[in-house]
Amino acid sequence: MKNRPWLKSYGSIPSEINADRYQSVVHMLEQSMSVYADKTAFCSFGKSISYAQVDALSAQFCAYLQNELGVKKGDRIAVMMPNFAAFPIAFLGIMRAGAIQVNVNPLYTPRELEHQLNDSSSEIIVIFSGVSATLAEVQDKTGIKKVITVSPGDGLGMDLPSPAVDGRLLGCIAFASAVEMGKGYPRIPVDLHGEDVLFLQYTGGTTGLSKGATLSHRNLVANTEQYKAFMPVAVRPGEEVVVTAIPLYHIFALMVNFITYFSIGAENWLVANPRDMNGFVDVLKASRPTVFMGVNTLYAGLTMHPELKNVDWSRLRLCGGGGSAVLEATSKKWQEATGHFIREGYGLSETAPVASFNPHFINDFTGTTGLPVPSTDIKLLDDDAQEVAFGGAGEVCIKGPQVMSGYWEKPEANAAAFTPDGYFKTGDIGVFTEEGYLKIIDRKKDMILVSGFNVYPNEIEAVAASCPGILETACIGVQHEKTGEAVVLFVVKTPGSELTQDQVVAHCQKLLAAYKVPKTIHFVESLPKSTVGKILRRELRDTVPKD
Repeated sequence: MKNRPWLKSYGSIPSEINADRYQSVVHMLEQSMSVYADKTAFCSFGKSISYAQVDALSAQFCAYLQNELGVKKGDRIAVMMPNFAAFPIAFLGIMRAGAIQVNVNPLYTPRELEHQLNDSSSEIIVIFSGVSATLAEVQDKTGIKKVITVSPGDGLGMDLPSPAVDGRLLGCIAFASAVEMGKGYPRIPVDLHGEDVLFLQYTGGTTGLSKGATLSHRNLVANTEQYKAFMPVAVRPGEEVVVTAIPLYHIFALMVNFITYFSIGAENWLVANPRDMNGFVDVLKASRPTVFMGVNTLYAGLTMHPELKNVDWSRLRLCGGGGSAVLEATSKKWQEATGHFIREGYGLSETAPVASFNPHFINDFTGTTGLPVPSTDIKLLDDDAQEVAFGGAGEVCIKGPQVMSGYWEKPEANAAAFTPDGYFKTGDIGVFTEEGYLKIIDRKKDMILVSGFNVYPNEIEAVAASCPGILETACIGVQHEKTGEAVVLFVVKTPGSELTQDQVVAHCQKLLAAYKVPKTIHFVESLPKSTVGKILRRELRDTVPKD
């Protein structure tokens, strides 16, 4: 890495971090629960809980898992809920038991949930009662034996209204009851090390089926240290106040908002439903945050809210953006409203997630994703797997202590995902500026980014193709002012079919999370194909007017 252009731009930032500073994420976060015991850890629904309370409740949940359910090191436990206080408590309990947390999007349809539970071989799930019907549809097709149901007030000592648990579910216990039962059991210490797996973070697959990025304790410790090295002005121990509206089941919020800021004793305000913009802005008013993270869509939505001007931003030190490209126009509007630009970064589930970030000494929007973080090497490769000349565009390939070991039980996918010398191939096309700042200019893969969520055309096409009356489909992403990109589906009908757009959308809605459902359907006579019959998505993109 001697000649890497970004190193000369580091200034006071160390070029290397110690990925083994803590033996595991458990060691790191147990230390913070001890040091900051009396401080507020989380605020949710107007109630706060301290680090000591989180420590006690998660220890009880761990004891319940170990003694009642027989959870052992390496067992997979799925977690499917919004940003409730129960999320960090459950995670800390699962982690202390040495188990692997499988993060599940609560918006998933039964089909998507079934695949993830079976692929991970999960036998236990911690799930919000409001989405329990999704699980009820497929429980008998999965290995799920125990269902731990969560209400919004769990962990807060509040009895908040919560949807009823679906009566079809078997093996249910309320989260609050499980935590209470844990009081009567000892917590069994588990020997954890850096290479032990912490998360299965599911991401899209070329076959349309998602794959679990296998993230270890060391991956997360490393990324925490890398982030801290880049943003010392916003990681002041015991002083930061962070608002978490992006979902904790997404690796961005999980690593940055939760694990990193919990490790330094921050006060974290959880937003369970950021679509309730009035309630969201009320949280911003009450918290007066020092740190705020979001995706472009979230920032854009907030800038349109009339009450944003009444939020006290005087303590704000950092606004970070990721998940999808941050638009300069959005950053400009945000800066006009708050006095702070949006500091963009780049990463993936497979990199735990931060690979590059605009460092603390940058004072303006750069239009880049920043410098590679310490202990990270990025090279840009051409189609012949050769490193491009400096200033040229190539596929972004990453090596560093935050990069996953591979996809869960997918040896063939792993062989394709890494270069022979161990760099993860992202599928994104990037270019470096003279100072070593990385700019993402295109995607080699056909992945679509909708409000920061990955959408894979193969999955949409496979689902749409199962609709009666469809002969062939092709899916692309097009630019969209609000969501960054929108899903567009091209459909060739079977002869004589009278299929309508509404019918196609209704079919997709049954099988796909809402953000994956095509926003536009185009019926066409045929699809453009190569000489070997491969659908040419790029040609289809040229036929759609940009938003």
